[in-house]
Amino acid sequence: MTRRTVLRAVLPALAVACVVSGLLPGPDLLELWTRIWPILLFVTAMTVVTDLLFSAGVFERVISASARLARGRVLVLWLVTVLLAVVCTVFFSLDTTAVLLTPLVVLLARRAGLPPLPFAVTIVWLANTASLLLPVSNLTNLLVQEKLQLSPAAFAGLVYGPAIVGVVVPCFVLYAIFRRQLSGSFSPAPPRAAEDRVLLRCGYAVLALLLPALVSGIPVALSASAAAVVLAVLFAIRRRGALTVRLIPVNPLVLALSLFVLVTAAQVQGLAAFVAPLAGEGEGLADLLQLAAVGAAGANAVNNLPAYLALEPVAGSPLRLAALLIGVNLAPLVTPWGSLATLLWAERLRSLGITIRWVPFAVAGLLVTAVLLPSAVVVLWLLGARA
Repeated sequence: MTRRTVLRAVLPALAVACVVSGLLPGPDLLELWTRIWPILLFVTAMTVVTDLLFSAGVFERVISASARLARGRVLVLWLVTVLLAVVCTVFFSLDTTAVLLTPLVVLLARRAGLPPLPFAVTIVWLANTASLLLPVSNLTNLLVQEKLQLSPAAFAGLVYGPAIVGVVVPCFVLYAIFRRQLSGSFSPAPPRAAEDRVLLRCGYAVLALLLPALVSGIPVALSASAAAVVLAVLFAIRRRGALTVRLIPVNPLVLALSLFVLVTAAQVQGLAAFVAPLAGEGEGLADLLQLAAVGAAGANAVNNLPAYLALEPVAGSPLRLAALLIGVNLAPLVTPWGSLATLLWAERLRSLGITIRWVPFAVAGLLVTAVLLPSAVVVLWLLGARA
């Protein structure tokens, strides 16, 4: 039985037990639900949107266009892959990048006769480390936005410096590791014909309208839900068979809801008193480094979402919450369960016949984290001091 299967079975049962036993009282449960239902709605709607855009052929066309843009140069193809991973993560979330782009870049590499591993590792690293800039990029960001009541622009203004570091540092390390495989040239394969040009064009239109809506200040759950409804109607008319219950991300939703309940119950029972000495206090550089390091350790030990939830009450200020996000967003590069995106990525690779050697993966992740984490915190501190 895999770790993910255990999580699916055990965590919901524990969450139900917390509610039934009174460890999480009714008023606290209601307060939790009031806070998280728009977030869960957004996750559901965005999953439907991205899956239907994938079915319409939008993402494959983007990948094929990227291969043509590279003009046969492997390094340029990798740089385009970096750009796609960053854009997809920033606007659609790290889980979307892991689920949708992983098979596309692997198939693209195979069609071009290139080793897929450099492109696959690029996807999973940037799915995590590029997930800091916008609220929609990561579930933890949505929690911070909700807590601080920030617009997307204000949120980006708080974290843009560390977000840039989160892209630049991993890319330098990735190039250093895979520079030999990223040299030379390749012959791009011709794109496959679209099954339904009407759906493809409508998918482009929905995407073009959704991206600015996600950063406009309109509630992201509303924007994503509207896009999901429009696409569902189009598919009901053009390709009804694609509309199945499997579009609803039941397992991730149940996992996220269970973690919310369990950590909230622990907070009601006094978790903050335990983690407060570990997280430190204040907004000095040493304090921010301490908080980010504890968040990173928690994310790699259990998962980034419960690590954030456990430490949120002791983070307090916007600057400290940003430091916590650095720890839980940028650093889950060591263990396969550090983020759901990494688990989803590994599952996709297994389905494609690619085996990941987890010890070298963990060592490389630890090395880049050792540089990335303090660099991002220093940038945050410098920008915060000037604000």
